[in-house]
Amino acid sequence: MELEGRRALVTGGGRGIGRSIALALAREGARVGLMARSREELEAVAGEIEGLGGATWMGTADVSRPEEVRMVIGELLDAWDGIDVLVNNAGIQGPIGLAHEVPVEEWIHTIQVNLVGCYLCTRLVLPGMIERSYGKIVNLSGGGAVSPRPRYSAYGAAKAGVVRLTESLAAEVAEYGIDVNAMAPGAINTKMLEETLAAGEAAGAQEQAGAKRQLESGGTDPALPARLVVYLASSRSDGLTGRLISAMWDEWGELDVEGVMATEAFTVRRIKLEET
Repeated sequence: MELEGRRALVTGGGRGIGRSIALALAREGARVGLMARSREELEAVAGEIEGLGGATWMGTADVSRPEEVRMVIGELLDAWDGIDVLVNNAGIQGPIGLAHEVPVEEWIHTIQVNLVGCYLCTRLVLPGMIERSYGKIVNLSGGGAVSPRPRYSAYGAAKAGVVRLTESLAAEVAEYGIDVNAMAPGAINTKMLEETLAAGEAAGAQEQAGAKRQLESGGTDPALPARLVVYLASSRSDGLTGRLISAMWDEWGELDVEGVMATEAFTVRRIKLEET
């Protein structure tokens, strides 16, 4: 098992992609901490992990609330004496509609959950990773991060911010042996798809048509991004950092890490400034 002895934390681990990631990490031998808002959902996933013979821990928190995040992650750090792998999966789609028409409070809350929440969790685990000179952080990107997504401006802005946060953090902590990457999971049938379908005209004709096709096709298998997280959490990806990798479209299974890191591959650069 690739992750034997590793201590992982998955935010938003109670359902959907987070659940798939948590189970995949457990199958590879990691102890898996779960954090989400719903105690009931966490208990269900914890039961599945224990059914696999794995060890787990869980705590309820809203990642947009600093005090809740500090309390829960503090308890996990005390219980396990550290976290080796952090998966910032918790996220919401936010308001759907024209940017000047959606509720301001909902727009801001989307940034707080998807971007600020990612930062809050990372900030708390980094000191221990730096002290141990080891760590793996995987941040979930998503639709709108690298291309315009009309009527989903809050979600797109937040996820683009996650990608730049990933690159900035990777540069900050590279000297400590900590790898920080972002992952685009693909079009998976989750609650976000249901929200798009329910939004009707507010989502726009193109999004509605795409959502209906995705529903009919079954979407991306959630096991695919879960396997990518295992790769990014394992020693196979050591040295790969500051990259955005698509679970569905990129051939990540046998990457030449040294070769990738010598280029701008898997980044969102438009212009590379010459060093002065």
